[in-house]
Amino acid sequence: MVHMFVLFFLCRLVGVFGEDAVESVSVLEGDSVSLNSGFTEMMDDDLILWSFGAENTLIAEINVMAGSMTVYDDVLDGRFRDRLKLDDQTGSLIITNTRTEHAGLYQLQTNSVSKNFSLTVYARLSVPVISNSSHCSSSSSSSSYCSLLCSAVNVGHVTLSWYKGNSLLSSISVSDLSISLSLPLEVEYQDNNTYSCVLNNPISNQTQHLDITQLCHTCSAPDGQSPSQPVSPIVLISAAVGSLLIVATVGIFCICRKHRKTDQEAETHAEEITYAEPAFYKRNTQKLHVKEDEVVYAGVATRR
Repeated sequence: MVHMFVLFFLCRLVGVFGEDAVESVSVLEGDSVSLNSGFTEMMDDDLILWSFGAENTLIAEINVMAGSMTVYDDVLDGRFRDRLKLDDQTGSLIITNTRTEHAGLYQLQTNSVSKNFSLTVYARLSVPVISNSSHCSSSSSSSSYCSLLCSAVNVGHVTLSWYKGNSLLSSISVSDLSISLSLPLEVEYQDNNTYSCVLNNPISNQTQHLDITQLCHTCSAPDGQSPSQPVSPIVLISAAVGSLLIVATVGIFCICRKHRKTDQEAETHAEEITYAEPAFYKRNTQKLHVKEDEVVYAGVATRR
């Protein structure tokens, strides 16, 4: 008698825990999900009720004795319209083309069983985007580094991670909805390792692989050192031609300016020439008046 009482008590205890237990179910937005009743088949007298939300709004009903199966998909502003189906063998509830608004608590109630389900609907993930967040920066060593940024927009309940091969380098997680995430990474320009950025939730993931040569092609070594990657001959030729054009333009400008200045000076000198009127002045000439009586004749002496 005592043994039967203990067995009965244990069965009731298990039943209580079974009713309180919540089964977690996840689905990707747009896919279908089945909430399993746990029955292999329904009994003739079974009455199965499916409800949703904290207020236990009735959304589906199976009355085996009456031979009826009914879905109430117009309730709750029609969020389940054309999305509810019932398995006529097991009584399981199937939700098709799921949306995030279908996430929540579902309850199954029968003559003998009560089960709870917590449904999580995850949005579909887009492929994360890797971009060059800034120009190359020089560290204290002689190597050049490229700063990268992996981003995802309008996501929720996800983790964004950087991987080097299969090794996790860094990650960031968020539980909010419709948020933007960014995760930085700095790599050496000549690094030959494989890097990837992964965006994932519990049931799906999207991966973007890093191509260092494409995103970091503008990187160069610090001043006084050779570039990390040879510069394209086309770039060098274009730079040389551009420099020659600049020098030629400056030279032509200087020559034209010099000639223009010379012409202006010539015009200025021509304008400054003044023609003066000739003036004639009469000079008074004095005549020598010599008196004859004042002439003295000197004698000439000869030697023998």
